[in-house]
Amino acid sequence: MSLFWIILAAVGGFLVFRQVFLSRRGLDLPAARAALQSGAAVLVDVREPGEWRGGVAKEAALLPLSDLRGTRTQWRAFLAQHPGKKLLLYCQSGMRSGMAAAQLRGEGVDAVNVGSLGDWDRAGWPVVSHKA
Repeated sequence: MSLFWIILAAVGGFLVFRQVFLSRRGLDLPAARAALQSGAAVLVDVREPGEWRGGVAKEAALLPLSDLRGTRTQWRAFLAQHPGKKLLLYCQSGMRSGMAAAQLRGEGVDAVNVGSLGDWDRAGWPVVSHKA
């Protein structure tokens, strides 16, 4: 098999994996908003602190993916404070929130990817400024 076909297969496999497993949303935004308003869910921004300066969804917990994958200094306390709640995760594009949701689901946490900050903004959820 030539190197071209190997590379093509690898890229194609990654794109399919990303679309199916990482970028897939767990709830549409109206359902996510209803879950938040009822108190059944908590919104979480998994971007890194420097990215928060551009704005964050109102009422979102700010918990970086790096902490989830690292020491869990912030995540451990947050998870202990919200047992049994559905976690609605977003990031800049929906990719990192998809990875975080998959990791948390693997640990038994009810977590779903709800896309990007831009999705929330376009859906009318308030976006507020934040000093990181």
